[in-house]
Amino acid sequence: MILKNSTKEAIAAYGFLLPNLAGFLIFTSIPILASLGLSFVKWDLFSPPTFVGVSNFTNLFVDPLFWKYSWNTVYLMLAIPLSMAGSLILALALNQKLKGIVFFRTVYFLPTICSGVAIYMLWRLIYNPEFGMLNAVIAKFGQWLGLPLQGPHWLTDEAWAKPALIIMSVWQSVGGYNMILYLAALQGVPRDLYDAAEVDGANSWQKFWAVTWPQISPTTFFIGIMSLIGGFQAGFDPAYIMTGGGPNGSTTTIIFYLFNNAFQWHNMGYAAAIAWVLFIIVFAITLFQWRFFGKTVHY
Repeated sequence: MILKNSTKEAIAAYGFLLPNLAGFLIFTSIPILASLGLSFVKWDLFSPPTFVGVSNFTNLFVDPLFWKYSWNTVYLMLAIPLSMAGSLILALALNQKLKGIVFFRTVYFLPTICSGVAIYMLWRLIYNPEFGMLNAVIAKFGQWLGLPLQGPHWLTDEAWAKPALIIMSVWQSVGGYNMILYLAALQGVPRDLYDAAEVDGANSWQKFWAVTWPQISPTTFFIGIMSLIGGFQAGFDPAYIMTGGGPNGSTTTIIFYLFNNAFQWHNMGYAAAIAWVLFIIVFAITLFQWRFFGKTVHY
């Protein structure tokens, strides 16, 4: 029996997909379904699970801590637009044909590949109120102005803890993968469009808005969606290492709360319910983005 070329290609494609698909079905889909079942029980890991129906979900929606930590998560996601804007500006600068530009691209990308734990420990020292570099710079600047300026207690003050994590997050991510994606998108913009804009008398700002921004809009749309999805799942590592979720829970995120319920307080059913509510939130927001912001993308 002679197979058609299209059939052979389909068989080859499924052959390449099979290992990853098998891994997903065995190691991902089964735990996902198990967590769904777990969200309807009360289980502390040491005694048999007890079926409680939707009590975990109803308790979650009246849990003031859940809403507080949800607000913390949204607040910390203010780093996303700042990081995206910084990545775009950095990509525009690194897209120039200058001597040694590869070196600068590497330097700006380095924080992304460094160990997160090492970075968080470094920033703990930077934020130290007594001998940290940041407060020392603020004090020196105050002396230069003749003012008694003094830096805040960054990580132990409820008013400053979240802004401190946002500053660190922007520094860590601005030169990362988003910058690489923007740089690739910029290099894919046809030069003819810039030439036509110059003939029409457009200045640099007008060329950016009329040519560059529409051409890189698919990349911006992709980065926005992925950053938002990642934002809802982020915040555990820096909070765990730098603040322990404090002060007074001001840096505890939904993921941190999920971790505490599962592995600190052994409330596995409640933790599973948090995970599924978080999944629904992320899924709904992603659909909203595709529905309303996908129309703005230039193809």
